[in-house]
Amino acid sequence: MAYTYIVECSDGTLYTGWTTQLKQRMAIHNSGQGAKYTRGRTPVKLVYFEEYEDGKTARSREWAIKQLTRSEKMQLIACFDPTLLNEADLHQ
Repeated sequence: MAYTYIVECSDGTLYTGWTTQLKQRMAIHNSGQGAKYTRGRTPVKLVYFEEYEDGKTARSREWAIKQLTRSEKMQLIACFDPTLLNEADLHQ
């Protein structure tokens, strides 16, 4: 499995990325060792993700989301079911 995700940084900005290990990637971001963009903006909070069969598809979706405006990203987040964030098995 691969994931495209959006995190909200401590300064309110949004960061979009992709990973094959969502739970571990969030820990890396919050440890200050993640993407250069998020390093000075911890803690980050996972606010959105999509699951894919492979990394190629997740990377393509990451690129597409990065082309969206902040308003469009906020609409994605608003439509996201937050109960999915609590499903621990999905984040393993």
